[in-house]
Amino acid sequence: MFKKELANGVVHKVPPDLKKALTLAPSKARVAWEDITPLARNEWICWVESVKKQETRSIHIKRVPKDLMAGKRRPCCWVGCMHR
Repeated sequence: MFKKELANGVVHKVPPDLKKALTLAPSKARVAWEDITPLARNEWICWVESVKKQETRSIHIKRVPKDLMAGKRRPCCWVGCMHR
């Protein structure tokens, strides 16, 4: 049903911990990930990678599939990726 690799962002590649979360999440999250634009995927990846504490990163990792399944296409209330 899905291709083996998750689609990456414009600048960022999907980190292993986010890849694992999306792979283990219900298929709706994976479908949403593949449906958003490369720029939107870039925003999610950067949002995960931009934090300083591992605890915060873990929270972000858990939120990505949930937010995608809820219909969000980009992280809420975040200034955006500075790498675009």
